[in-house]
Amino acid sequence: MHEFSLAIDVINLAQREADKNGTRSIQEIIIEVGDLSGVEADAFGSALDLLVKDSILEKALISIIKTPGKGRCNACKLEFDMTQRMATCPKCRCFPSKVNGGDEFRVVSLLVE
Repeated sequence: MHEFSLAIDVINLAQREADKNGTRSIQEIIIEVGDLSGVEADAFGSALDLLVKDSILEKALISIIKTPGKGRCNACKLEFDMTQRMATCPKCRCFPSKVNGGDEFRVVSLLVE
């Protein structure tokens, strides 16, 4: 399950940022997980909950924002929500030419004391 290794990476990132800013505490972290990122947001959240003990994020408010997948149809140019990368256009049933969102996995912000 790669969500555990991603959770470790996020904790390490938070620690590096805290070290850079000379702080020992992070109050809040916001993480964006797109539906098409390949990361299961609930599993990632559970992994993070298990791994933050005795870390810089132990007392932090952890917010995980789930973002929907977005696609744009190559044929009719309709933009639509996608739940999987190979979703077809709901209007004309063609495949989208481009994924326009929802493939993100990133730390949006850290609030340090």
